[in-house]
Amino acid sequence: MGRKIAVLGAGAIGSSISADLTKAGYDITVIDQWPAQVDALKASGLRIQMPDGDVKTPIRALHLCDLASASLEFDIVFLAVKSNDDRWLAEFIKPYLKPDGVLVGTQNGMNDDSIAAIVGRDRTVGCAMELSAEIFTPGLVKRNTAHKTTWFAVGELDGFYTPRVKEIAAILGSVGRCDITNNIYGAKWTKLIANTMTMGPFGLLGLGNSEAANLPGMFDISVQLGRESLAVGAALGYRTEAIFGLRADEFAGSSDENLVTAMKTLLGHVSHGRTAPIHDHIKGRKSEMEFISGLVARKGKELGIPTPCNEAVVEIDRQINQGLLKMDRSNFELLKEKVARQV
Repeated sequence: MGRKIAVLGAGAIGSSISADLTKAGYDITVIDQWPAQVDALKASGLRIQMPDGDVKTPIRALHLCDLASASLEFDIVFLAVKSNDDRWLAEFIKPYLKPDGVLVGTQNGMNDDSIAAIVGRDRTVGCAMELSAEIFTPGLVKRNTAHKTTWFAVGELDGFYTPRVKEIAAILGSVGRCDITNNIYGAKWTKLIANTMTMGPFGLLGLGNSEAANLPGMFDISVQLGRESLAVGAALGYRTEAIFGLRADEFAGSSDENLVTAMKTLLGHVSHGRTAPIHDHIKGRKSEMEFISGLVARKGKELGIPTPCNEAVVEIDRQINQGLLKMDRSNFELLKEKVARQV
């Protein structure tokens, strides 16, 4: 395990990955922009509370400003930040990535091409993932997905099977199940579809996933969101992929059946948590919905495909970001009203 690995981002996801990889014996350096988090990791290590047990481990952590004098170069970098931050942090880490090193975006969204434009396609590996976690206190993470329900898929952007993809899959196997795919763009778009169906509407309400999913009318809204996202993805040339560890035969029904299967599987894994935009809104930070439902809406407009439901989600999320609306369950009625006016 002599490979030098960086986890760039010590939020809930990066911390969860870092703890498991450190515990597994990998040479891990965590780098983050949140001073209180880095200080807590240096002083007391990292504690992850999980459904299947707690992890408490020391962590090698650096502030962004420490890296210039650390004399480090990395074989593998896991980029674990929100989509809002992927480009500038890819530029930041580029000088510290070995010439034959690889950057893996462990993120939501479709960011691989923008990352590749910075570090090079030959140094970029795609990753789709499901890992739900929350952090509000430095050094302490509540991880909502157990190891058996945490899932990754990794793949080369050109679809080839390579030794480095097998190595990355083996490394991430210490965090959860990790599949290798020759259709990473399709896997990532299929995950994005599931996110538009759940993260999108749930993130406007401030409710736990189970409570939000059971609101009257939410199922219909979620399916409509998924249909729009599926149509846009198909027009872009993305082929849907069985995700979350589902078998191909479990993902072999009609389009609507597949949407519902993906949504129900995702909710089964994260039923006790709250979706990521809620964490951002609580912290007063801009959410990344512009890179989820916002991407569907923008591409739909370019392609002439109506996306009224995704557009409504993005507009309400934008108003929350701007302080014009509060995150509240009443926003579900507003969402339904906006969708009804557009269809």
